[in-house]
Amino acid sequence: MTTTVNDLLRTYPADLGGVDRDALARCIEECLRCAQACTACADACLSESTVADLTKCIRTDMDCADVCNATAAVLSRHTGYDANVTRAVLQACVTVCRACGDECARHADMHEHCRVCAEACRSCEQACDELLAGLG
Repeated sequence: MTTTVNDLLRTYPADLGGVDRDALARCIEECLRCAQACTACADACLSESTVADLTKCIRTDMDCADVCNATAAVLSRHTGYDANVTRAVLQACVTVCRACGDECARHADMHEHCRVCAEACRSCEQACDELLAGLG
């Protein structure tokens, strides 16, 4: 499947240093997908009649969206690449996706948007873990 992320990685003029382009593209796409899901979930939580019970979920959603967006941005920049920074950002993304996925899963039986968000978080967590493993 061709995506904008794949197209841009393919056209990058310098060597990516042996990074698996497919894993990198998947991770960027999953981060963006997760950020959107978390933003939408937080907004949906704000519309629930039990919004006071969802405070932690909303906060976790917002934190996860911010970290996922930052991770996608860092992974999209290759000039002057620093593997230590990339690893730290990916590890932070794994941590926040796990926390958000766990929190949303607690509400998934009552709120469909939390179920969808939890799935997006799990998928992003996995993509970040796979990219991390490939970085060595």
